[in-house]
Amino acid sequence: MTLAQSHRFSTALNPINISLLSKQLIQLGRINNPDTFSEITRQKELQVSSLTSKLDDCTGLDQIKQVHAHVIRQGHDQSCYIITKLIRTLTKLGVPMDPYPRRAMEIVQFRNPFLWTAVIRGYAVQGNLSEAVSMYGCMRKEGITPVSFTFSALLKACGSVGDLSLGRQFHAQTFRLSGFCSVYVGNTMIDLYVKCGVIDCARKVFDEMTERDVISWTELIAAYAKGGDMESAAELFERLPTKDMVAWTAMVTGFVQNAKPQEALEYFNRMEMSGVLPDEVTVAGFISACAQVGASKYADRAVEIALKAGYSPSDHVVIGSALIDMYSKCGNVEEAVKVFESMNNKNVFSYSSMILGLAMHGRAREALDLFHYMVTQTTIKPNTVTFVGVLTACSHAGLVDQGHQIFASMHQTFGVEPTREHYTCMVDLLGRVGRLQEALEVIKTMSVEPHGGVWGALLGACRIHKDPDVAEIAARHLFELEPDVIGNYILLCNVYASAGDWDGVLSVRKLIKEKGLKKTPAVSWVVDNKGQMHKFFPGNMNHPMSNKIQDTLEELVQRLTVLGYQPDLSSVPYNASDEEKRSILIRHTEKLALAFSLLTTSRDCTIKIMKNLRMCQDCHTFMRLASEVTGRVIIMRDNMRFHHFRSGACSCGDFW
Repeated sequence: MTLAQSHRFSTALNPINISLLSKQLIQLGRINNPDTFSEITRQKELQVSSLTSKLDDCTGLDQIKQVHAHVIRQGHDQSCYIITKLIRTLTKLGVPMDPYPRRAMEIVQFRNPFLWTAVIRGYAVQGNLSEAVSMYGCMRKEGITPVSFTFSALLKACGSVGDLSLGRQFHAQTFRLSGFCSVYVGNTMIDLYVKCGVIDCARKVFDEMTERDVISWTELIAAYAKGGDMESAAELFERLPTKDMVAWTAMVTGFVQNAKPQEALEYFNRMEMSGVLPDEVTVAGFISACAQVGASKYADRAVEIALKAGYSPSDHVVIGSALIDMYSKCGNVEEAVKVFESMNNKNVFSYSSMILGLAMHGRAREALDLFHYMVTQTTIKPNTVTFVGVLTACSHAGLVDQGHQIFASMHQTFGVEPTREHYTCMVDLLGRVGRLQEALEVIKTMSVEPHGGVWGALLGACRIHKDPDVAEIAARHLFELEPDVIGNYILLCNVYASAGDWDGVLSVRKLIKEKGLKKTPAVSWVVDNKGQMHKFFPGNMNHPMSNKIQDTLEELVQRLTVLGYQPDLSSVPYNASDEEKRSILIRHTEKLALAFSLLTTSRDCTIKIMKNLRMCQDCHTFMRLASEVTGRVIIMRDNMRFHHFRSGACSCGDFW
């Protein structure tokens, strides 16, 4: 084997025994002194070190070409080590693989697996997977055995484009050639299967890995969380030997994304107790969990945690925006405004959060004014979320003309294409004011395929305006798009009930029974001054204060009757007697929560109630009148918006 041929299989910078080689060269008469050869070798090492260092410092193509010229002039153009470094530098700077990097590789006579891998990775990074695969084939034809980095580059590329079939072929190659060469390859396989939506295969790879690092665990935990399987995520997390900040963050944000705020708060508390410090993402996740709970008690702690972790909302736009959203959802929009005004730097998310917060609290004019300020007095451009907030403001205030103008300006003025969410806002806006046919026409002319949210907005409007004909059109589409969403069936049932069509009610109930669907139980909750949450379910009188709650409600009904309150029996979608309907209405969850709050809070304390479903017409009237006779401010959040009841009036103007 010649000296040049030995480099073909070499991966080290100096793979040859220098002492032995110098002795051989002396014996052959090539050199007279062994120190001479050592000096030559040392000079070569210094050259290689200098050249690779210069490549690290390159910031542009011209600089790289200058260094490459030195490589050629100093006789290193056949060095796999240096040319590999050259190609990786070119790839990092986004230089196309053809023709320059590939030509630099082709002139190397004996290419090692690392040089081939650099070229394969270069094509993969630039999105040319077919050429990366072709290079892999050429490497194998030359008899070169791939290394771990070769497979990780190819598997990562397959995951990026979602090519499951090709990814599986390379997975098989790893077993055929050498099995799991490294933890990194195993992690890349997990990433491939996760991105391709085959979580079971990702888990199998994980289970078969002989060695794992924290990335192996966290990748799979995050995948389970994204897929809504928090039980599997938690099971894996508890087995994780060392739980770092990334793993804790995956659990906290996973519970938040799956609408399980109490669990998110619990895991955050455990993280603090374990001594792991949160980063900005973890803190933002904690704040989002507080927003979902909707309790001011948690809001205060969220601010405390953000400041303790060094993330002041004034200087950290992510935290500031999250706090705006949290305060808005906790019913304290005034505090949200304070956070917004204190921020030294604002971006589109800050403005969008504030606009949406004002909109959900019925402060439509302020939301529109802030939007106008953003687009005229700042350089910040609105995005899709911004327009959802502005159109929501118009919808909640019944501002049809302004809504039409803003919707038209989205594409014409700001270049933002309307999405299904924006069409949903427009249908909701028209539906709320009773223009159901116009809303139906908007759906028919949508530039994108209507989804369940659009038809759901129309069906909800039909319930308000008691229009079973249009409701049946909306329901027909919803039953096709979302056959297992029981809320759609309940809405249609309510439309029939409000129109007195009890045969229609029975037919829908029969359909629900045939499909085996279960109704989402209503629940309202409040948080007392000790931070404890109290939940109330329909007709459930198991609370320790149930008797007092019932007495308070009966007394309150008597006082409201003096003001003309009469139970709205149409709010009960059952063909029952009037007395039975009254009994059902008085036990609605928000009324139970109100009575509890009246019993347990002082007269100067604002009452805040959260509910998972939309508030019925009877409860809305009840809350409005209760705010007058008790002199209390009542803030009620349902799944649609906030209602601020004060002195017998509501912030929504009885329009919601």
